[in-house]
Amino acid sequence: MPNTIERSSLAEPTPGRRSRFSYALRRAPLNVKLCFAIVAVYLFAVLFAGLIAPFGESELVSPEPFAPWNSVNLLGTDQLGRDVLSRLIYGARNSIGIAVVTTTIAFLLGGTLGTIAALFRGWVDQVVARVIDVFMAIPQLIFALMLLSIFGTSIQNLIIIIAVLDSTRVFRLARALAMNVAVTDYVEAAQLRGESLLWLIAHEILPNIRPILVAEFGLRFCFVFLTISSLSFLGLGVPPPMADWGSMVRENASLITFGDLTPLVPATAIAVITVAINFIVDWYLQISGASNG
Repeated sequence: MPNTIERSSLAEPTPGRRSRFSYALRRAPLNVKLCFAIVAVYLFAVLFAGLIAPFGESELVSPEPFAPWNSVNLLGTDQLGRDVLSRLIYGARNSIGIAVVTTTIAFLLGGTLGTIAALFRGWVDQVVARVIDVFMAIPQLIFALMLLSIFGTSIQNLIIIIAVLDSTRVFRLARALAMNVAVTDYVEAAQLRGESLLWLIAHEILPNIRPILVAEFGLRFCFVFLTISSLSFLGLGVPPPMADWGSMVRENASLITFGDLTPLVPATAIAVITVAINFIVDWYLQISGASNG
């Protein structure tokens, strides 16, 4: 009976749960509220980049490369005379948008495989787990560099390769969490009733592991975001002329030797969003109680 009561309280997405989240957000520490505000600013830039950017993403606005900061080009221009501020805004849309899509695909793939492996066990679990171990044996960044060198750099290839590689981490977590839930009495009772696999996943497994998966989504987003930025910095990420914060750091890196802070702007943008999401994830784990479970 206690298991049933606990499961019901976790599984039902009632309005009270949303109210508790709103209440917790109002009582959140100032640094958490600041992080939510930072994420909101980034999302605004992602959604409305074309409206708020003063120039086009690849528009040549100055005959002078690496023009200093001025009233027209607030952050100067890059090596081709493109406005750095505009490319920074478009870079938010490209970098964050691609990272969100990639992380979502990784969670759908890894979470589904992990849950299925936990429910079926036996040879299904062993085969999938061993394949995942092979993928995880190779460092992710090196593996991604090798695959992108083979298949070419494009948005589609970048998303698919990073999503598949990152799904291995999601698989391990989802499998471990689902196994803990799969041995409970209420899941076994549902199996005896003849409930389908999809029903078990949707009504018994996911509702009970959701808090940790939501927090993990934020953390995996940070890792994916940094991986994509690293690949772009190495020249195998987002293809030009699309703006990307990693490639912007690479393109303007030489300015550091002249005391120009332009390369630090996209680098700071990468660091700020990563730190903000980590603070939010830590806070979410605290209010959900998942950090203790």
